[in-house]
This record gives sequence, structure tokens and C-alpha cells, in this order.
Amino acid sequence: MALGLLSTLAGLAVAELVVGTVRGASSPVLPVGQEVIDIVPPAVKDWAIAWFGTADKAVLILGTVFSLAVIGSVVGILAVRGSRAYAYAVTAVVGLIGVWAVTMRPDPTFGKVLPPLIGTLASIAVIWWLAPEPAVPPVTASPATEQPGVAGSTGADRRGFVRGAATVGLLSLVVGGVGRSLRGRFAVDDEIASLTIPEPDDPVSTPAAVPAQAEAAVPGPRDFEIDGVESWVVPNDDFYRIDTALAVPQVPRESWRLRIHGMVDRELELTFADVLARPMIERYITLSCVSNEVGGGLVGNALFQGVRLKDLLDEAGVQDGATQVVSRSIDGWDCGSPTSVIMDGRDAMLAIAMNGEPLPAEHGYPARLVVPGLYGYVSATKWVTEIELTRWEDFDGYWIPRGWAKEGPVKTMARIDRPRSGRTLDANGDGVIDIAGLAWAVHRGIGRVEVSIDDGEWLECELAGVPGDDTWRQWRYQWRDAPPGEHTVRARAYDRAGEPQPAEPKGVAPDGAQGYHQVRFSVE
Repeated sequence: MALGLLSTLAGLAVAELVVGTVRGASSPVLPVGQEVIDIVPPAVKDWAIAWFGTADKAVLILGTVFSLAVIGSVVGILAVRGSRAYAYAVTAVVGLIGVWAVTMRPDPTFGKVLPPLIGTLASIAVIWWLAPEPAVPPVTASPATEQPGVAGSTGADRRGFVRGAATVGLLSLVVGGVGRSLRGRFAVDDEIASLTIPEPDDPVSTPAAVPAQAEAAVPGPRDFEIDGVESWVVPNDDFYRIDTALAVPQVPRESWRLRIHGMVDRELELTFADVLARPMIERYITLSCVSNEVGGGLVGNALFQGVRLKDLLDEAGVQDGATQVVSRSIDGWDCGSPTSVIMDGRDAMLAIAMNGEPLPAEHGYPARLVVPGLYGYVSATKWVTEIELTRWEDFDGYWIPRGWAKEGPVKTMARIDRPRSGRTLDANGDGVIDIAGLAWAVHRGIGRVEVSIDDGEWLECELAGVPGDDTWRQWRYQWRDAPPGEHTVRARAYDRAGEPQPAEPKGVAPDGAQGYHQVRFSVE
């Protein structure tokens, strides 16, 4: 067993060294894990997100490594028992699976195939070096000199194995550490830190430039600053992340290109410098994941800056019949958005900045799409490199064949942040309990929020100000003279047209969760 684990460790370490020398290459664990993500049923993905949240990728990587360790243990047992050929064969098959997984990813260059190839050869070399040669034990052999489980091995053989194993283990740690250190050369953190984002031509401080937003703007504080209620703007480090990339793509801006093609009059190819030179807008926009449960945290509001998608598509010249905007990421993910939504005047953009800073790598640097009013799985492509105009019926994005709805408008939702379920609250000095949270109906706007305490009548809440309809909205209800004991509160929201959020509970698939958020708490 130890032999197999050592061979696996050596293979991964050598693969890591290759990753540190070839830009764009990755550890074999990642493409294999990516294929697992692509293959498993949607219900399994939903379960993983529900149980592990944004840690689901780390769990998958650990699971893949554990699987390799189990397979390595089997290989070690085969090798020790004299079945070297079988040990080599199993190792080679695992390596071929890694090569296959790499070829399934976008742009499978020879350099990207090298880590699983060379790593597999390293694993086989360790087995060849350390596996004992089967032999018939001499008649005069003393039982005290035999190694259990290895026919004919001697104490000297055991000492030799221990020395060899120690050498392999130490070299693997050194090689893997050097590879990880070299891989840091390809990180874009320093590049992001040195990037200066130009001032927007249409900043958020001048909403009058967008009449629809000006009409929807509501004066007043946007953040009630109530303890326990998420801030109106979510900092970049706290913003939720849901995507299919097991490792964050490190895309240098000098090599990034955006190609706009398909059913257009003029194909465009933009560099990052081209994007920086174009007129830009700046808008607060709330993004939401379709996998967000009722009351969940896979939603956030941020200030995005970028180029209007409509301007880019107008320049390319959208042809009649081009009813779908397909966007593709550098990591192979894709989605489709209705062309009518992109072109209807909303602030859909090719974003390069978030909360006044360049996009963080995990949120799509150097550029991503942001489309108010659509769930991310049909709009929010990170690390975007391609936009294709096509017909609605001619293409289905990544999640559609996996059981999700092709259209994904964000549903109206109210969330209770205070009090949390199971908490015990003290009334304020004036005997008031703050019941508060956030509500969103992105691009339709929130017109009213109500709460019901202990299944009583619906009570209208106070709403915070907003710059327009594309963001969530804080709300609060001050419950006076709350009696001690256990209580239940529910919340519901209405959009600006007066349409209430759906009351019937439903899970996230296929088009987003619905139902009233409810919490149970105590008052002392």
C-alpha cells in the first residue's frame, strides 16, 4: 500500500513541476474533476452546493485526490504481490484518463497534456524502482528475515525499500513545492493590483443620464446599518462565487481577446486596450445564482463598470433572426441570453471593474458579462472570450441539457437577515425588535415588502432608498412591545408593478427557488 501511495505522490509532484513551467497547464486532478462536474446529474450538483456552498470545489478536489490515493493503494498491493504488469497497467489507465480529461477541455495543446503524461511515467518509474522482485525463498531462510506479504524479501530488502521510499517521499515534496512556487509566475494578482481603471463616462452619480433608472431611483439611505443585515454593497472578498472552474483561470490582459461573431454584419475582435478606450458606464447591479435557496446567500450587490453590450452588438450589426447571444468562457463554460434582453436598454455590460477595483480573478478578470434581471447561469459569463449571435433554437448553453430552464429571469424574493433562526433577542432600550433584511426583483424593482408575525396580518415594512430597479433593497419592520417567548416571522415582496413573489414553495430546479422565507426566534 505504501508503495502505491508513494508512486501517486511522485506522479502528482512531477505533474505539478510541469504545471509550473507550462502556462495554461493544470494538475491532472483539475481536468478530471472538471469532467466529473460536467457528467454528474444536476441533482448531485444541487446537493453539493446545498451541503458545501462555495466550498463544493474544494470538496470535489479532495475527493478526487482521495480516489487517486485509493487507486494507488491497490496499485501498491499489486506490485508488492508480484503483479508488476497489472500495477503498470492500472497506473497507465489512470494516466490515460487524465490525458483524456485534458483533451476534453478547451484548447487542448500538447503542453497541457504533458502533466498527466509525465506524471504517469514518474509513477511507473517509482513502482519499477521500489517494487520487490518476486523470488522463491530459500529453504534455509529464517522466518525472522522474511517480510510479511513479500515472497522472498529479506531484512536488507526492507531496509532498501525504506531508504528508497524516504528518498522518493522527500524528492516528491521538494519537486511539488518547486512546481507550486513556479506556478506563481502565472498568477495575475500583481497585474490586477497595478491596473488603473479609467473614470467612467457615465458614472453612477449621474442617473439622469439613464431615464429609466432615474424614474426608478428612490432617495434616502441605501443601508439601514442594522446589525446582522448584509450591507447594501457586498465587498469583493465577500461576494458569492458559483462557477464550474475548479481552479481560477489566470488570464493576462495582454493575451486576452474578445471575439464577436456569428449572425453579425461585421466580426469584431477586441483587446483589453480596446475595451479601456471605449465609453464606459458604472452601475450598481444585483446578481443572483439560480441555485440560491429561499433565504440563501448566493446573491449580492456590487458596483460594476464596463462597456454596454448593446453598443458592442450595434457596432457588430446584429442580423435579423439572431435571437440568442451565446457567450463563452476561456475555461469552456457557455450560456445563452435572449438578444432582446441585451438590446432592450438595460445596463447589460462587458464589465472590467467591481466596486471601484479591477475585477478579482475569481470574479472574471479581465472581463465578464453582467446582465441585470437574469440569473447567472444564462448571462454572467466570467473570463469571457467569445460572443456569438445565433438563433434561439440553434444552441443550448451548458446548464440547459442538464435540466435547467432556458430562460432565467430572476424571481422576486425577500430574505430575512435579522433575526436569524434559533436566535434569542433582547428588545432595544425602547422595547423595539428590528426585523430586517433584503429583497430583490432585479430590473423590475422592489415596490413593497411585508412581514407576518406569528401568522398574523401582513404588516408593511420601511424600505431603504435605491438608485434604480437593478439592485436589491433593504427593508425593516420595527416590532414594538414584542412579548417574551418564541415567535415566527415570514416575509414577502412585491415588484414595482405590484406583482407579489410566488407564495408556493419550490426548489431551485429548473428556474429558481420560490416561497416565503420564514425564521423562528425567541424574545427575552
